[in-house]
Amino acid sequence: MKKYENNAGVHVPEILLPNKEVDLTKWAVVACDQYTSQPEYWNTTERIVGEDPSTLRLMLPEMYLDKPDEADRIKAINATMDKYVQEGILENKGQGLVLLRRSVAGNTRLGLVMALDLECYDYNKGATTLIRATEGTIVERIPPRLRIRENAPLEMPHIIVLIDDPQKTVIEPLMANAADLEQVYDFELMQNGGHIEGWFINSEKTIDSVVKAIEALGNPDKFHETYGQDKAPMIFAMGDGNHSFATAKANWEKVKATLTPEEAANHPARFALIELENVHDDGIIFEPIHRVLFNVGKPMKFLSRLLTVISEQNGCGCKANLQGLTSKAALDKKIAKMRETAKGHILPICTKLGYGYIYVDEPKAQLEVGTLQAALDVVLKETEGTTIDYIHGDDVVDKLGREKGNMGFWLPPMDKSDLFKTVVFDGALPRKTFSMGEANEKRYYLECKGIKN
Repeated sequence: MKKYENNAGVHVPEILLPNKEVDLTKWAVVACDQYTSQPEYWNTTERIVGEDPSTLRLMLPEMYLDKPDEADRIKAINATMDKYVQEGILENKGQGLVLLRRSVAGNTRLGLVMALDLECYDYNKGATTLIRATEGTIVERIPPRLRIRENAPLEMPHIIVLIDDPQKTVIEPLMANAADLEQVYDFELMQNGGHIEGWFINSEKTIDSVVKAIEALGNPDKFHETYGQDKAPMIFAMGDGNHSFATAKANWEKVKATLTPEEAANHPARFALIELENVHDDGIIFEPIHRVLFNVGKPMKFLSRLLTVISEQNGCGCKANLQGLTSKAALDKKIAKMRETAKGHILPICTKLGYGYIYVDEPKAQLEVGTLQAALDVVLKETEGTTIDYIHGDDVVDKLGREKGNMGFWLPPMDKSDLFKTVVFDGALPRKTFSMGEANEKRYYLECKGIKN
């Protein structure tokens, strides 16, 4: 019988961690898909790291995707991965899990680094797999990420996967016994990333109990009692890193096509390293993901077309007001007052002309992000040269959206307790609906796992 065999898609990987000589504050770097419109962040990270070992050398910040030197950067990443293993900068801790505690921005949350079986995941609409996407997957975003992964000997997770565990049966009991575990890190993360601690778990008894607790979350009888007999059990929902997980899946499908069934059963590329978190953890905060448009050209012309599309898509009245509001504070006050009686969707906006809002009287979408994104998708296709970025933080939208030729949109947060119910009943949410914290609260790269035989 295979060690830790289970029906939940859980895999216990061999964990690679930096040796004790490595400065972990320089080693750990925030997820590659953050600060994509703020090159100064990555320039500062370069200065902090210098020539020391760092995950900065094992990843490609997404602001560099599709740039002329992308191929050279990827080649250097692969070479550095080999170097870090060969020179012992990365050490194999053996098969196990990593329990972690992260404190940042006044919140503390727990996580568990493990691997999931990509055979149990499908990002396509209507999927009924144990692991599901929480937002629409843009397949066009996979190829550039696949170029980074396809020849890499290692992977690092910035992927956070959520479980719906209100009784706190999986991760929290481990933290209660952390004093009996081997602590493998305890340090401050760079660039306001907060503090992180980690403990290695290699006890077969403890790992078995974790696996059984996760299996119990997908018990068909309990699941059907909650969601109905016609709903296929779901254990895992993507929290952060949806496109990275989809890229791992795409890479695995390519690798699998070259293998026999026996070889495919335990190939390391089949299992993706992730951090597991409980959506009911008090430290998990769902933050909205805002939108900023660049090179809009004529904001009022763009806005006029946007209003037309929103009206057409929703079959209702739609209006905009960009007059009389000269600050974000004034805008917030105005919208708070409107929400006391308004039944429709209110979409706050800013341009160089000032602050305002779009009001949609009878929207078809449940969430404001659905109303806005559906219309933006249409108008952006029609508007040559205009691009969009997905932004964390009210202040960043205020700064970028007010620059000449730009336009910013703020969106409200969703209730995290609605996540699993919404995905089970309605499928994936509109893309970029929520974020688990702002950019500095995202996962920092730490652990690694091999993905080549």
